[in-house]
Amino acid sequence: MLEFKNPIPLITPHGEGYAIYVSNSGTYDNDIFTVALCETGEIKHYNTSQLKMVKNGTFDIKNIQDGK
Repeated sequence: MLEFKNPIPLITPHGEGYAIYVSNSGTYDNDIFTVALCETGEIKHYNTSQLKMVKNGTFDIKNIQDGK
């Protein structure tokens, strides 16, 4: 398990949230992320295939939809 010093903003199937920590699923993909949802405050668990990064100019992460 890896707890993030600075929570990572993500887009989930239930809206935007912050990844608090990630657990290894035993393989090299589909790790389980624990995310605090912004709108409801709920804590949910997602695998990597369910998540997208939020646009972040600091790390040159662009929106996939518009390519900007």
